[in-house]
This record gives sequence, C-alpha cells and structure tokens, in this order.
Amino acid sequence: MIGNAVEQPVGRFALVNGQVVTPQEILEGAAVVVEGTKILGVAEVGSLGSSVRKIDVGGRYITPGLIDIHTHGGVSHTFNEPSTEAFKAITEENITRGVTSLLATTMAAPISELVACMEFCRQWMRDPHAGSQVLGMHLEGPYFSLAQSGAQDPKNIRTPDDGTVDTLLDHHDVIKIMTYAPELPGALDLTAKLARLGIVPAAGHSSAKEDDILAAMRLGLRHMIHIWSAQSTTVREGPWRKPGMLEASLVFEALTVEMIADNKHLPPTLMKLAYKCIGPDRLCIISDATTGAGLPEGTRFRMGSLECEVHDGVGMLLDRTAFAGSTTLVNQMTPILTNEVEVPLVEALRMQTLTPARVIGFDDRKGSLEAGKDADIAVFEEDFTAWRTMIAGKWAYAA
Repeated sequence: MIGNAVEQPVGRFALVNGQVVTPQEILEGAAVVVEGTKILGVAEVGSLGSSVRKIDVGGRYITPGLIDIHTHGGVSHTFNEPSTEAFKAITEENITRGVTSLLATTMAAPISELVACMEFCRQWMRDPHAGSQVLGMHLEGPYFSLAQSGAQDPKNIRTPDDGTVDTLLDHHDVIKIMTYAPELPGALDLTAKLARLGIVPAAGHSSAKEDDILAAMRLGLRHMIHIWSAQSTTVREGPWRKPGMLEASLVFEALTVEMIADNKHLPPTLMKLAYKCIGPDRLCIISDATTGAGLPEGTRFRMGSLECEVHDGVGMLLDRTAFAGSTTLVNQMTPILTNEVEVPLVEALRMQTLTPARVIGFDDRKGSLEAGKDADIAVFEEDFTAWRTMIAGKWAYAA
C-alpha cells in the first residue's frame, strides 16, 4: 500500500497546512502533532519548534481515521470467509478509503461457520497487518425475525432459546456487538448475558414492539442497527397504535443508532429525519458494505445461498425485493451527508469517527485528534477520497 517514494515519519512530527477537523470545529493554521504511535495534540503551527518535522498536506482535510462498526466485506469477499485472502482484501480496500478501524461483521450462517470466523478473527487480531485494524467482530444474527430477514439467508435464522448461544459466546473476547431480534424466545436472557460480558447488545432484523424493546433495554439493550432497514414500525392492535423499532430508534435517548448513508437505502428526507431526531452523538454512519463494495455495476455476488447484484449503486437481490447491503464505503458517504442531508461537515465526521468509537468503548483511544489517542489519521481530498491514511503514527496508505 505504501511505495518507497513515501517516507515514513520518525520521532516527533506535525501534519501542517491542512484543515484540521475536531469534534467541534474545523481549524485553519493548526497542526496535528504526533510522536511514536500517539497524538500529542493540536497546536498552532507557529508554536512548533524547529526540531519538529513538518509534513505539508497541501490544504487537505486532516481528520481522525474513519471507524466502520458494521461492514461485511467488499471486493468479492466477506468476513464470513475465515481466510487470510478475505480479511486482507477487505481491510486493504478500507485503508484506501481512510478507514483505520472496523468491526468484521458476519451475516447469519450455520453456528459452526460463525465459530470458525471468530476463531480466525482472534488469530488475525494478534498480529499487525497492512490494512485497516480489526477491533473485533459484529455478529449480525443469526437470531432474527423471519419476517424482517431482508437479505439474511432464511435457512440460517434461529431463535436464541435453541441452545446455541453459549457456543457463540465462548468467543466473547472477539465479539464487540451482537445483533438480534429482542422479541424472540430467549432474547432477554441473551441480552443479559451480552451485557455481563461487555458486548454491545444491538437490535435489528426484528418485528419487536415497544414493550419488547423496553424490556430488553432494562437488561442492557443499547444499540439499533441500520435505521429503517429491517426495522418494525407502528402497527395497530384494534384501536391501539403500537410503536416499533423505528420509533424507539428515533425517540429513546439511551439508544445509539446506525444509518446507512449511501443515498440508496434511505432517501434524503428520511436521513434528515434521523439526523434531526437522533443527533450526531447518538447516530453513527456505517457502510453495511457487502461483497459488491468496490465492484462495478452489474457484478453478481452471493450472500449465503442468495444471489445478488450490484445494481444502481447498491447491492440488491436479483428479484429486486430487498437490498443486499451497501456497495458504498463510509468515506463516500461524507459528501452525501453534507450535500444531500445538509449536515455540517464537523458533525458528519463525528458520526463516522467519535460516535462509533463511543458505541464500542474505544473513544478513549480513537475517534478524535486528541492528545493521548492513537495516531490513526486520515488526510482527505475535497471530495473525500483518501490522500493518505495513517495508523499508529505510520503511513498505511498513500494515493
């Protein structure tokens, strides 16, 4: 990813002549100072001593590295493939997009296959690699509502009372988020177990009503995946209207919420509604990228036994009845957020950095350009293609 022409910085250095994006503002004339693997802080360029090496970024944006907590894959691979080839391809594609950290996200699959994925991920995380850092796994399923399965393969969908939960949770050290339908038999016990183990309990692909969600929240449920996608909404029971996952996502301040901002899964009006109701400190942007991400229009790919296609800039089932994940990575969502959803750039980037870091408990180390945090930094062109990406104070990608 880095050729010989790009010199690696050593000692104390500063990124200068850029637009430094903090969680609150964009700073002109500021420098991001790094030493070793850590950020020392943001300083005025004039305050830097002559001993500090200065790296000119040519007026580009200097941001924290992007963090994607829900990404299944890309460039013909998924994280359901427990192989070096798959993990290498996906993480190296993401590093070219300014994504410095991600959660390897699986789809519903046989339990033995999910176990193999977790065991491989544990091994992968032990050693440094050239691409984005894998911080752990997001198990999306297999405990889902069949009515809200979307592009999850129905033959792999289960209920959490079937005796398989403990087999998955034996690998709790690599699981950061687990998504399930909170209305299913055994789901409340699962919620309590996840909370005790420090795993984020997340709701998704669910037909839950408000009472189901509140019951799970009392036991630790705190995250909702991809708003409007495979989420229940208000139903009528006789004369009574019963809110669902969608309304809970918009209203309950104890919940953090994901949004796929590819301008395909949701039109701008719905993205604006989510932003206005939830705000940048609870709403995080995720790619939900699948095999087709980074591949050209018309490419066929599979999700389990389901055949899908990159069509009109998004993954779709061949019968066009459901989306099959995004083909857009998170850096490409930044212009959509600012231009179509009219979100200030500072807040758009907060939803792609600090907010997802906070969801998974990494905000003490990542997600902003603050002193003491890991020197995971992205330098972007005006259109948010990545110019360079840095992990732990070393360039991991240069355009």
